[in-house]
Amino acid sequence: MMQDLPQQISACRLCQPRFAATATAHAPRPVPWFSPQARVLVAGQAPGLRVHQAGRPFADASGQRLRAWMGMDDAQFYDKARVAIVPMAFCFPGYGAKGADLPPPPVCAATWRAQVMAALPNIKLVLCIGAYAQRWHLGGRVPVAERVADWQRYAPGIFPLPHPSWRNTAWLKRTPWFEAELLPALRARLKEVFDD
Repeated sequence: MMQDLPQQISACRLCQPRFAATATAHAPRPVPWFSPQARVLVAGQAPGLRVHQAGRPFADASGQRLRAWMGMDDAQFYDKARVAIVPMAFCFPGYGAKGADLPPPPVCAATWRAQVMAALPNIKLVLCIGAYAQRWHLGGRVPVAERVADWQRYAPGIFPLPHPSWRNTAWLKRTPWFEAELLPALRARLKEVFDD
């Protein structure tokens, strides 16, 4: 039952031993954020440490940039009846020995993703953020930059996006078409979806 699914995900502890063995040695804290009314799906990678601490997705600088890309304020973005935020893993995976984010554990998507997608019957637009989400939703192992450059092939139903992390600032500066062409098309499509 859909009402129970977020609670079941919140109670998930499948990765407890895996997370305990990371450099951060943290406990799982799944962050499910969706309802069956949602019309837009933000499909990302996995929560970062700030999201893990806050218990709310994209509660960090990446989230601020993503909301700016979408032309949405916090209230609109966090309205579960409008936007479902479903990463490839619901928990912060931890940091590796060199301090980088670990990849989302595949067991999370294998356990939960099909159930969550089935519980979201009203999705009209998917924002595929980063390689892991793009592989799941679009198939293949196409580099993110190449997939984003080919965004018109997937629109209007799917917009492949780079991660809104500060790490991609240099790429964004080298690709002015992203801000000049893709983002206005994305905002226009969001308006259509919400006005429909």
